Amino acid sequence: MLEGGMSQTATTMTARRDAFLRTVAERRALMGILNVTPDSFSDGGRFNAPDAAVVQAKKLVADGADIIDVGAESTRPGHTPITAEEEIRRLAPLLDALLTEVDAPFSIDTYKAATARYAVERGVCVINDVWGLQRDPAMAAAVAETGAAVVVMHNRDNVDPALDIVADMKRFFDRSLDLARQAGILRAHVMLDPGIGFGKTKVQNLAALRATDRLAVEYGLPVLIGVSRKSLFGLLIGADVDARLIGTIAANLATLARGARIFRVHDVADHRAAFAVWDAIEHG
Repeated sequence: MLEGGMSQTATTMTARRDAFLRTVAERRALMGILNVTPDSFSDGGRFNAPDAAVVQAKKLVADGADIIDVGAESTRPGHTPITAEEEIRRLAPLLDALLTEVDAPFSIDTYKAATARYAVERGVCVINDVWGLQRDPAMAAAVAETGAAVVVMHNRDNVDPALDIVADMKRFFDRSLDLARQAGILRAHVMLDPGIGFGKTKVQNLAALRATDRLAVEYGLPVLIGVSRKSLFGLLIGADVDARLIGTIAANLATLARGARIFRVHDVADHRAAFAVWDAIEHG
């Protein structure tokens, strides 16, 4: 243990958390997706082995990723939920290698408090919760007690086409932020995600994307957009999973113009190039 009772892992986690949050405050950030699942819709089964996961994580960093988001449970529509024990079993062979061999901040894509604690204890610095602290009653306390930053994502169990989705998002975020406050999570450690593709119709997904600026202004928190290769682009342009890059970039550029700060993507290098062109046009 170091002076003050903090372990080296905790000290490194805190430093990486703060460095990532500074990046988000200063400029947009790219979050590279690393799924270590057998059944994710785009890359399931490709990076389950430690060597393959490390190689892919290093590639994402070399391509320009500011943080790597590791997920061990698919949350695609129709997925089969797994227990925290199974999620941790999938992560156990991988996390230590990733955190030791890859010089980058990591986030954990989970809605389970036990998995979140396990990951942060090994050095992960952001918890990316697709249920916004509302599915696992222990999650808010886990975030507060570990000191990790957190992405609060809007989600719904059921699709309701008649719903005003932006109003529903705001109700959801208000509750999540209240849970965060009660648990003692610093507001400066919170990011919001409108949850594209989760419990929404095509029209509602588009409305949620258009509301990026409203969320950013009204909450004063960084907004993360996660649309990479999603089925929305199949509906809009008839593209299968491997042909959705252009739709993904178009959506991310539209939300970049509306104030989004973090972009969760599979194709980091392509987004870095697209954003460079956008910068040249907007800022010279």
